[in-house]
Amino acid sequence: MLGITQRFTLTAVAFVVLVVRTWSFNVDQKNGLSFSGPLEDMFGYTVQQFENSEGKWVLIGSPLSGQPAKRTGDVYKCPVGRGDNTCVKLELPRNTTVPNLHEVKENMTMGTTLVTNPSGGFLACGPQYGYMCGQQQYISGVCANVSSSFQILNSVAPGVQECAKELDIVMVLDGSNSIYPWESIIKFLDGFIKNIVIGPKLSQVGIVSYGETVTHNVNLSQFTNTPDLLAFVKDLPQQTGFKTMTFLGIDTARKEAFMPERGARPGVKKVMVIVTDGESHDFHNLQTVIKDCDDDGIERFGIAVLGDYNRQNKSAEQMQKFINEIESISSQPLKDHFFNVSDEWALLTIVDALGSKIFALEATKGNFTTSFEMEMSQTGFSAHTSKDSVLLGAVGAYDWNGNVVMINAGESINPGKNQFYDSKTEAGYERLAGYLGYDVQIASTPGGVLYVAGAPRYNHTGRVVIYRLSETNDIVVTQILKGEQIGSYFGSVLQTVDVDGDSYTDLLLVGAPMYMGSERDEQGQVYVYKAEGDNFKHEFTLKPVNQSCCTAQSDSCTHKNEPCGARFGTAIAAVSDLNLDGYNDVAVGAPFENDHRGAVYIYHGDKTSLKEKFVQRIPAGGDGEKVKFFGQSIHGVMDLNGDGITDVTIGGLGGASLFWSRDVAELRANMTFDPVKINLQKSQYHCEHGGRKSVCVKAEVCFVYSVKSDNKHLSSAAEIRYILTLDALRAKARAAFIAVDDKNDRRITRSFAINDRERKCIQETFMMSARLDFRDPLMVSLEFGLADEDEGPVLDESLPRSINKTIPLVDCGSDQRCIADLSLKAEPSVKSMVIRANIDKFDVNVNIGNSKDNAYNTKIVLSFTSNINYVKVEPERECTLNHTKVECAVGYPFLGSNVEEMFKVKFEVNPAHVQELIQINVTATSDSEELPSTLSDNSVQIFIPVKYEAGFIFSVRPVDEHIVVKEGEQYSRVFNDTKMIGEEVNISYTVERAGDVVAPPLDLTVTYPHLSPRQNNLLYLTHVATSPEVKCDAARWINPEKINPNIVKPDPKKESLSVFLLTCSEELYCASFTCSIPEVKISQVNVTFRVWKPTFIKGEFSSLHMLVNGTLEIKDTKLFQLNTNDKTRTVKIQVSKETLGGIPIWVIIISILIGLLILALVIFALWKMGFFKRKSRDDYTKDEVMD
Repeated sequence: MLGITQRFTLTAVAFVVLVVRTWSFNVDQKNGLSFSGPLEDMFGYTVQQFENSEGKWVLIGSPLSGQPAKRTGDVYKCPVGRGDNTCVKLELPRNTTVPNLHEVKENMTMGTTLVTNPSGGFLACGPQYGYMCGQQQYISGVCANVSSSFQILNSVAPGVQECAKELDIVMVLDGSNSIYPWESIIKFLDGFIKNIVIGPKLSQVGIVSYGETVTHNVNLSQFTNTPDLLAFVKDLPQQTGFKTMTFLGIDTARKEAFMPERGARPGVKKVMVIVTDGESHDFHNLQTVIKDCDDDGIERFGIAVLGDYNRQNKSAEQMQKFINEIESISSQPLKDHFFNVSDEWALLTIVDALGSKIFALEATKGNFTTSFEMEMSQTGFSAHTSKDSVLLGAVGAYDWNGNVVMINAGESINPGKNQFYDSKTEAGYERLAGYLGYDVQIASTPGGVLYVAGAPRYNHTGRVVIYRLSETNDIVVTQILKGEQIGSYFGSVLQTVDVDGDSYTDLLLVGAPMYMGSERDEQGQVYVYKAEGDNFKHEFTLKPVNQSCCTAQSDSCTHKNEPCGARFGTAIAAVSDLNLDGYNDVAVGAPFENDHRGAVYIYHGDKTSLKEKFVQRIPAGGDGEKVKFFGQSIHGVMDLNGDGITDVTIGGLGGASLFWSRDVAELRANMTFDPVKINLQKSQYHCEHGGRKSVCVKAEVCFVYSVKSDNKHLSSAAEIRYILTLDALRAKARAAFIAVDDKNDRRITRSFAINDRERKCIQETFMMSARLDFRDPLMVSLEFGLADEDEGPVLDESLPRSINKTIPLVDCGSDQRCIADLSLKAEPSVKSMVIRANIDKFDVNVNIGNSKDNAYNTKIVLSFTSNINYVKVEPERECTLNHTKVECAVGYPFLGSNVEEMFKVKFEVNPAHVQELIQINVTATSDSEELPSTLSDNSVQIFIPVKYEAGFIFSVRPVDEHIVVKEGEQYSRVFNDTKMIGEEVNISYTVERAGDVVAPPLDLTVTYPHLSPRQNNLLYLTHVATSPEVKCDAARWINPEKINPNIVKPDPKKESLSVFLLTCSEELYCASFTCSIPEVKISQVNVTFRVWKPTFIKGEFSSLHMLVNGTLEIKDTKLFQLNTNDKTRTVKIQVSKETLGGIPIWVIIISILIGLLILALVIFALWKMGFFKRKSRDDYTKDEVMD
């Protein structure tokens, strides 16, 4: 157990980290120093590199140092590069003090915030530093401004406020009969008085009770300590009475209780607490009594007890009237001076709140004071220092909405409660507990200084406020960055970065360490914003290596029940140029990685930004038991071992580690060949080896080596190892190196020494096989690097570690000139197209031939317009697509003499790009020569005219309507409302874009029967409603008679409407209007008609149909056309008359005539068949004689 004054010694030991070579660059993960301390003290929570006249140090914060007693926290200084490798506690809590306060340093968490400053010292903060005002403890926070010699220059505590030490408090208690039980009032007094330190030079308490009369129960000076007054109030009697004379009680207390004779002290603040449960019987005295209290400077706290109102079930209006009275008694602002409770026992729930308001800290202009609302500010939760000012985050200010305090030239600038938000648009801000000031930064721009503050709980998603100060020190918010995921803690970590070292901020990095991954794990991420003038624009987002969550079945996990993920972004540090490329770098901590062991990611700067891919991941070593959360803190701005390269310090809980950075070297390589082309027929390059003759090639490999740092004490020599491989992509090589030991191989490995700034070249010879295939050139691969990667410099990761070069294989005869003659034919499978969707496809048939020498590296290049997309080639061959150009190899490596190849290139239309023509330029090229006279047939241009069929779903509801005119139906002689005209017909047209073809603007024309041949109304248009983007010219046809406000007297002319189908003609007048429909996904036009009933009641007809047509037309007919099936939609409106009882006489007459006609026809038919000719007796006798 460590005492606050005890020196705590930590031994520097060899640092152990697991090396992951695939993610390793120049931060040395094997050598360095490690400092360990108690995990429970959070040793390593913060780290800073530091230098003074004594030497170089690592400062380590331990916020819970002092366990298990005081836990004040502290900062340790750990020497670097000296024989004494012990860390010493600085005892900052003991020497950090604010005068004239009853300080509470237990749990003050000194070392939670630790930052160096430009003056050579540092600032260490304990945001949970507190002090007592009476029985109330306030957590204001404090920072120690420490010099370069580790001496505290002063204590910085802008959140501290002066206690109101002397108060004269008079309790005015309603003792009328309605107060029940009185025991609850006694309990309330007991709890309230316990929080007051009573004494002649401290606070005094008097008690006045009233009902119908007033009694002084306790004088102000009657008791000189708290226990005696508590003993007395246990037996305080109830005043009783049937009336509640509240204003008599208040006025008596004002005039008598605050008299010097009763103990009132001159110059001491007067406080009156009024407790009552009902409306007063002397309400008429309110204004006079309250004015007198104001004149005497008495601050009043009103407490409305609603117990009697609730017991008697009084109305809400009566209750509100009582509350209004007590509010008028209380001082302003009411939120600090008025309370209401549901009953007498509920008084106990407001004891602490009432005490904190009464003992509110009075604002003064002293060195350590500010407004009352900073009493729980935790100032110093975060800090940032610059040459001119210090920013301190105060997350607890203003009910945990937070604040940022600036100290400039010794003066505190404390923004008001409402300066960081717009009260009109963010009315709910006060209840959000946004934690503004969780982290703070300063950005330097050409336009001036910007201040940055994070509020990770604002609106649950977090935000970052960027602001500047006006000439009057008011906050001017210039930009707000918003988080995107609830609970991600966006804005909890901030870091500005000057990448190129020009003194202006280039980047703002915002951490969201609790950002949930896909498995609901806290992976975390860091948002990178680039400075553009005075604004920051999101550029990209950094993310960690995905972590697999621990489960109950995971044998390797030891913390299965703790949060899973990485918490990437818990620490973000701007690190001075690590890789010596002239750009500053960034380190990001992920302390939850690898089951809470932790890791740190290194990102290199690039001009004015970062490289999005990390160059090194430094994982923690060990088992994660003694040191956890490696990457909780990071600092890297100094060279601590004197090699001229910035070193990196990383902290976790239970330890901190110092990593040396290694020098960076540039190694550049090149290869040349003699000959540059391999031709087996060229005898001058033939050589003989092992009894075999073939072409030999000399390969010269050259290296240039240079170290970036200027440190002459570091070794500048290096050993280089390289590997040369022939035909690496082939299973069997077409060449082999000529070795001294007669062991020919396709691969050789060599090593050699090289000095700084030296160029060294080495020659190797290889022999080609006697018989070659020419399908592809010979590839020579060079891989190179340092022979010892664990010592000395590391190679610059931006430079390649391998080179691949090819040597063409040619066979062009003895003259060495390959003169080809390419002939190209290309035809499309269609001459023109009507495009309906992106499924429309066509082919281009390509035929390429060569009539002369081999055409090496022959290619067909097809460049095409953006209204088509390349699909594939048949038969399949090697093709490369680049936007609107596709390049296909033909006969690789060459197209032989008198050889012809054919293939199809398939395309599909791209409806997103509308053009009048599809244009394709087809060109044939090769690396061989071709005479200008034969080039004319090497290219073909293809033009295909196109039109686009606009795909629409055009629908109408309903398809038909049926209106019945009843027999004897009458119509109103006066129309003063369109509802009187007749039945309503609603027609809805919907135009919805279908498919992928761009939708052009349309016109929808609605045509309907308007007037009969005798100018009687048929369909009467009353309303047209459309989608917002649709515009119609229907105004002149809507309610043309202006019914309501006008009164219309319908007087239709009688006419015959016997035509079964009423369509538009010269006799039948139709009206029409047009609606313009723009390029949108879906549009609607709703048309409402009324059937003009008087025309049909008076007209002569049995049944008829009226047709309403909606017709679509395309405005741009040059590029688009409509399917004829989509153009017109018709609604049929049937109108019929019904009759009442019996059959009309004309029907009877026609039926009789038809019946007589049928009878006559039957008789005539029977007559013709002889039905009416009967044989006589004589005729029968003659027939028998003949027989």
